[in-house]
Amino acid sequence: MSTARRLHHSYEEYLDLLRHNETKLEFCEGEIFAMAGGTLAHAQLGGAMLSLLRAALVGRCRIYSSDAKVRIEATGLSTFPDGSVVCGDMQVSAVDRHAITNPSLLVEVTSRSTEDYDRGEKLSHYKQLASLQTVLILSHRRAEITVVSRNEGSWDVREFRAGERLTISRPELTMAVDEVYRDVPLDTE
Repeated sequence: MSTARRLHHSYEEYLDLLRHNETKLEFCEGEIFAMAGGTLAHAQLGGAMLSLLRAALVGRCRIYSSDAKVRIEATGLSTFPDGSVVCGDMQVSAVDRHAITNPSLLVEVTSRSTEDYDRGEKLSHYKQLASLQTVLILSHRRAEITVVSRNEGSWDVREFRAGERLTISRPELTMAVDEVYRDVPLDTE
């Protein structure tokens, strides 16, 4: 009779795997997960959002691509959001000098394989970041951006669709949904 065994890894083992692996890996509670590779449309959508964020926040905040690791110390999750924004001085993890711990805004572009996780468990982890004010979740299916924003101890969720302008207050910015999705082929299947 065989029994399934769950392997737990140290954070140091995770960091060693990252150094020797081209795949982005996520770490939580001793488990290491390979992150799904994105499509060209996914990369284009993330790039468009980061470009617009940079233009809107230049001189006020720093914008990071999906190569920047974010660590949520409260839950132990280390992951690579599609985009991160830090307003003010950047702080890094005591256990990982390559992981940001104080993003003000995070960007996630959904995909078929990650949508439920991005909108559910991963978002729950993100909400544990004391510095985090806003999460932008970009749909891969339609021109739609979900804005999840901190509001006096709770979180508000608003949807912005094609033809609309989204406005957020922290960090302060406004942008057209159509500008983000311009020339991006959506996954309509």
